[in-house]
Amino acid sequence: MLAGIARATLRAFGWRVEYVEPPGPRGIIIVYPHTSNWDFVIGLLAKWAIGLPLRFVGKESLFRGLTGATLGRLMRLWGGRPVDRHHACGAVEQLAQLMRSEPWFWLALSPEGTRRFQDHLRSGFYHLALATQAPVGLAFIDYGRKSVGVRDYVHMSGNTEADLQRLRSYYADKRGLHPRQAATIAFRAAATGDDR
Repeated sequence: MLAGIARATLRAFGWRVEYVEPPGPRGIIIVYPHTSNWDFVIGLLAKWAIGLPLRFVGKESLFRGLTGATLGRLMRLWGGRPVDRHHACGAVEQLAQLMRSEPWFWLALSPEGTRRFQDHLRSGFYHLALATQAPVGLAFIDYGRKSVGVRDYVHMSGNTEADLQRLRSYYADKRGLHPRQAATIAFRAAATGDDR
């Protein structure tokens, strides 16, 4: 029922969903470009429309306390999982452990990390993909064609520039709501913990 409502809502606003089934039970889906708060709404409707139980992460404080008790339950219901940013083992290792902890775990991430323009992507998804040897789904919310979905899955090779060039080619014709705010598809020259 939820899938039908989500599909009808997207259709009513002129959006179409393009979707190819994931190649296995675990992986990472990156969403690019991310330039508007509307991306979350459209992405959530698309997730419901295709019935894919995607996970996403948020800071641990969102899942705790008076507000977190209600918000946390809602976020968990939608697929959210908390990550402790101050934990000694680091975000990538925490996410790798989360991925291994469930029989089905596809994690959706926005490598831009913000809706404002950045001259680079956060590299966490890349390190996670290499550490887990998980496929990466290339998801998009293309306001130019009013199309949302994921059509391609790739494995990161470890050749950073070749992998980034592959992403640049794939996303070259995808347009965010505010195109000038889309991040440059590049990593910082020396990736730090903050990049992840």
